[in-house]
Amino acid sequence: MNIVVLVKQVPDTWSERKLTDADHTLDRESADAVLDEINERAVEEALLLQEAHGGEVTVVAMGPGRATDAIRKALSMGADKAVHVSDESLHGSDVLTTAKVLAKAIGTVEGFDLVIAGNEATDGRAGAIPAILAELLGLPQVTQVRKLSVEGGVIKAERETDEGLAFIEANLPAVVSVTEKINEPRYPSFKGIMAAKKKPVSTLTVADLGLDAGEVGLGAAWSQVLEAAPKPPRSAGQRVEDSGDGGSKIAEYLVGQKLI
Repeated sequence: MNIVVLVKQVPDTWSERKLTDADHTLDRESADAVLDEINERAVEEALLLQEAHGGEVTVVAMGPGRATDAIRKALSMGADKAVHVSDESLHGSDVLTTAKVLAKAIGTVEGFDLVIAGNEATDGRAGAIPAILAELLGLPQVTQVRKLSVEGGVIKAERETDEGLAFIEANLPAVVSVTEKINEPRYPSFKGIMAAKKKPVSTLTVADLGLDAGEVGLGAAWSQVLEAAPKPPRSAGQRVEDSGDGGSKIAEYLVGQKLI
């Protein structure tokens, strides 16, 4: 099987996240950057399928130059090669544009059988990229997967819903998105880290994908943040001294806040 895995570098959840003053987009340079955890699980699932069926795992990422660190993490886990779409004109791209660019990048991987992605990134949480990708690529989609197997040319997936478990099948090639319950990702070994440095990474620009710079980026986004302000600091609470009438005072406060 030839498997494509989508990965993304995101600000570490332990770092402070803030917007830039210039255009109110996420300030990625101000925070530590890591490979998104859900993408680690997507890579792990691809590697498990590769171990079972053979083939090749290609990592595809879109992001600035520093996203190479996230790509190398995926390669050190065991992926074979990578495609990195990096272009300054991509800054501020929305979900629709991102999916368009990723679809073009996936198209450069010859003969892929399966595309695996996380269900949503921790920085945007749109959760729409896999579905949009499937539409653009003209492929069946199986989303929110917590268990996956391949038999012949068919994928069999288990999805957890509010009503219970759903069992879904689709013919390959297909697009799959996985949840955090899919597996526990492996830690890269020292050998894997060293080997990752020699694995091929193709860097592509927007022009390389046949797209115009005007089709991507903040200017082409369907929505923009016009104004942003930091969350106000917490103010001191109201203290109630209980002199036998504490319950009444609390009730009066709650009534004043229209809570009761």
